Amino acid sequence: MSQIDYVFDRLDPSDDSDAAQARRTGWLQAVQHGFHQGAVDEEFVGFWQKHVAADHVECRGAWLPDGAYGASDVPVATTAWFDKTLSCGRGLLPLRMITDVTTRPTHRRKGLVRRLMEDCLADAVDADVPLAALTVSEATIYGRWGFGAATFYRTCELDTGPRFGLRDFTDPGRVELVDPAGTWPIVKRQLELFQQRSRGMVGVPQFYEPILTGGWHPQQKGPDKQLRTAVHLSADQQVDGVAVYRFDGRDGDRRKVKLLLILAEDTAAQLALWDYLGHVDLVNHVSYDALEPTDPLPWALTDINSLKETGRTEFLWVRVLDVPRALAARSWAADGEVVLEVDDAQGHAAGRWLVTVVDGTATVERTDRAGGVRLGAEALGTLYLGPVGVRTLHAAGRIDGDDDAVAGLAAMADLPDEPYNLLGF
Repeated sequence: MSQIDYVFDRLDPSDDSDAAQARRTGWLQAVQHGFHQGAVDEEFVGFWQKHVAADHVECRGAWLPDGAYGASDVPVATTAWFDKTLSCGRGLLPLRMITDVTTRPTHRRKGLVRRLMEDCLADAVDADVPLAALTVSEATIYGRWGFGAATFYRTCELDTGPRFGLRDFTDPGRVELVDPAGTWPIVKRQLELFQQRSRGMVGVPQFYEPILTGGWHPQQKGPDKQLRTAVHLSADQQVDGVAVYRFDGRDGDRRKVKLLLILAEDTAAQLALWDYLGHVDLVNHVSYDALEPTDPLPWALTDINSLKETGRTEFLWVRVLDVPRALAARSWAADGEVVLEVDDAQGHAAGRWLVTVVDGTATVERTDRAGGVRLGAEALGTLYLGPVGVRTLHAAGRIDGDDDAVAGLAAMADLPDEPYNLLGF
């Protein structure tokens, strides 16, 4: 098979020439094809361009060279990235958020995604961004670039028919239904508050504004006319919680609501919003794809079996690029000292690192001491946010080390609460 000299290039958002606009549309069409979505239209391009401008998205791709059969404005591979933040336990760190990774089926195994991904990671390092993350469609791909599964999301279904009910709780406030169009300041504030208190939560991409306020339905490629928003008001009439949902049709005798988001600043507001959803007229079923591990709902129900957890799936994948900076921002359970020896094919996290934790704060420096615990960059990405215990990773063959070293790392690194992220990108 002949060698193709692919053209690797970036989109220029400041170029409004016909040629640049055609290439941008072609790039977006390649992404749509990659995820089995429909054709690009003008309205969708407008929605996408607002996100690109607001979040300073870098879009890159690989194109067939001019004159090659099939060459066009549509690339054969794509990737994009933008920078937000990640809640790491002891504050927020800059985060390289990678998205829109696709390859045309006829151009796989040509090293295109490898080139685009490694260029992205190198750019993050040059920009002094210590962490990268993505959400994936296939879990077998990204470990080779040092990404480890770091948060999981839980899907659930709630029966809101006659069996629904909550145990007694005190709510000094009330719930009101409001027009979604004007609620972005409320929704954004709740998302930002959740990021501050939830290890693993990412910063909010701009494209959630139209999605969560009715301006855009991702599947219908237009306004979301079914979207509804309920807010909770505290005793002093301040908004302290929000639920965003849409009616989701009928399946036999099930009349369904799809919950997009429920967030509140305290337990009373959270339960009051669930109680509202449980009593929406002409509905007997609520589904939600992001039930928080700490949501009190399961234990507040009078019938615990009216809530079914339907799945638990990996969600956020994290890649550590700057080991000292990342580990210093992480939460730690106990003081101690351990040498981590990290194997990293791209070299960003490679080496031996002496991690010393005093009063819950880690200092990290390179060392020549023998590694007490050895792990790859992928396992480090998982260990970083701590969705699973160190001993479990050791038992699974993801971490090497003698029993004492592993036990020491477990005492330091295992955390009682589960990391959680609500937002894909």
